[in-house]
Amino acid sequence: MKQSQALIHTLRSAPSEAEAASHQLLIRGGYIRQTAAGVYTYLPLGRRVLHRLEQLIRQAMDGAGAQEMLMPAMQPVELWQQSGRHESYGDHLLQLSDRHGRGFVLGPTHEELITDLLRAELGSYRQLPVTLYQIQTKFRDESRPRSGLLRGREFLMKDAYSFATNMQDLDQAYTSMYNAYEELFSRCKLQFRAVEADGGAISDAGATHEFIALSDAGEDIIAFCTDCNYAANMEKAEYQTESAFSDIAYTIAPELIHTPDIRTIAQLTAFLAVDPSAIAKSIVFLADGEPVLVLVRGDHEINEVKLKNNLGATELILADAESVLRLTGVPIGFLGGYRLDGQGEQATSIRILMDKAVYAMPAAILGGNQEHYHYQQVVPARDIQDAVIGDFRNAIEGEGCPRCQQGTLQMTRGLELGHVFKLGTKYSEALQADVQMADGERQNLIMGCYGIGVSRLMAAIVEQHHDDHGILWPLQVAPYHVHIIVIAMKDEQQREAALTLYQQLRRRGIEVLLDDREERAGVKFNDADLIGIPLRLIVGKGIAHGEVEWSNRLTGEKSQLSIEQAVESAIKVTEDSYFTLR
Repeated sequence: MKQSQALIHTLRSAPSEAEAASHQLLIRGGYIRQTAAGVYTYLPLGRRVLHRLEQLIRQAMDGAGAQEMLMPAMQPVELWQQSGRHESYGDHLLQLSDRHGRGFVLGPTHEELITDLLRAELGSYRQLPVTLYQIQTKFRDESRPRSGLLRGREFLMKDAYSFATNMQDLDQAYTSMYNAYEELFSRCKLQFRAVEADGGAISDAGATHEFIALSDAGEDIIAFCTDCNYAANMEKAEYQTESAFSDIAYTIAPELIHTPDIRTIAQLTAFLAVDPSAIAKSIVFLADGEPVLVLVRGDHEINEVKLKNNLGATELILADAESVLRLTGVPIGFLGGYRLDGQGEQATSIRILMDKAVYAMPAAILGGNQEHYHYQQVVPARDIQDAVIGDFRNAIEGEGCPRCQQGTLQMTRGLELGHVFKLGTKYSEALQADVQMADGERQNLIMGCYGIGVSRLMAAIVEQHHDDHGILWPLQVAPYHVHIIVIAMKDEQQREAALTLYQQLRRRGIEVLLDDREERAGVKFNDADLIGIPLRLIVGKGIAHGEVEWSNRLTGEKSQLSIEQAVESAIKVTEDSYFTLR
């Protein structure tokens, strides 16, 4: 492509709201433009990168035995109502009605639609197992779209779905997809980890992994072991179980102490000169409208996903001060799980959940269930009866690994690239998708689903591959493989040499961008740095001696080569890149 004819408009600066490096550089480099909050147009350079990623994804999916298809973005709302996800997805669903008043959802994902399709297409177990995938635009009404392509309301996604009649076939499909993802993200030259994750509103079958690109721009925090392969996102991360207390002096008894206007953990630790780990804080949530009281240690943070999963709740809301007082009869800051027998609506019946770290405390300080008072010397395992004991907190860096028991946990930030789920029969039961087995009985389809955020993948690559001057695309996903820069287009010798290079490379299957603009050399180099094509051929005064400058921006290699040598070098690098050009 000749740059003088291409729609490539670079910018010297990015919009003020663009904070993530990928957001800034994709706008400045002429890859994307914002249409509305969380909605972007992909300019020709951006579309070429997406096309590269789609090619790599198709190779990975086809290699894993999946078949490509395409489903509509508009889905009948009644399918979501049948599956039970219409409520759980809530405001994230973009909905509309046609002229007849029939409701539709703009699909954020396609479990319902493909299950509905397969229940009509499949009749016998002999047609299984099968895995289908599509690459399609998805819609989610994010409340705070931000960071460009990293969190949008409209985005490109690859979603695949496997169907089987037994767990062995599901396990095989899951493993095939897991391996395909690892190979794909490796080909994209990403530093990533596969981590254990929570299934969220999509799955209730338990088994699920996220593929996380390591990046400070990421919203996800992952924990990983220093000695083994254990890794999990914060929603799922476990840790070595605390040892239960021993040799407890049962002669100690809870004591009520006066703590005037001491409401926070910080105030209490200062007032009593204790560490936060000596305190058990009590927090009230409404789980699907029902109140629960959760006890965690003062130096720990509640993990709402773990709590929600333990309760089997669809909605979990932190109770406000007014609700806490109404339900327990105790003002916030003085509530405790011991001797909660006040005048609140559910003071004596509220369900109590105790984190296992609290259960292991030999003695704890808790709210006194009356204003200006706290209890000390409470033995949670002895004194708080009928509490549900479980893991309700976030893991902490430095804690022991739950798997190998030798290493410690470290934390890092990352961006979710893809997610693989074992769905089981969650959707086939809800939508009555079954097949006839050999014995004549009907059996629900056993499903898995496997997603990749294609547009997010594009942004994640930029987050890991850029410098102070612009993007550093890996050759596998670059919009073009070679960027030819002509220093002076008015110089006939330079112009003719550049055209010769351009034609020879194209004949050999190399995709080339030729900067044939009548611009200053500095402008051309700045634009080339922003755009980030990895291989560069500079045609300047050296052409008088039959030489051009060869530059590999990824390795920093530079040399003076003849036109023939430059062509052969470009061919060798692209062949060595493990990328099929045709």
